[in-house]
Amino acid sequence: MVPLLLVLLLALVLFGIGFAVKALWWIAVIVLVLWLIGFFVRPAASGGRRGRWYRW
Repeated sequence: MVPLLLVLLLALVLFGIGFAVKALWWIAVIVLVLWLIGFFVRPAASGGRRGRWYRW
């Protein structure tokens, strides 16, 4: 009974890790797309130059 519980617990942990990694990949892709949009659609700064779209 204990080995079966350990195998089920291991499967649950591995499934959780796989789901978290897949979710992190989707978040990374969304952030990359937002960054690219912000990079190409940045407002013009004073003097006609293209300014930075971030504040730091």
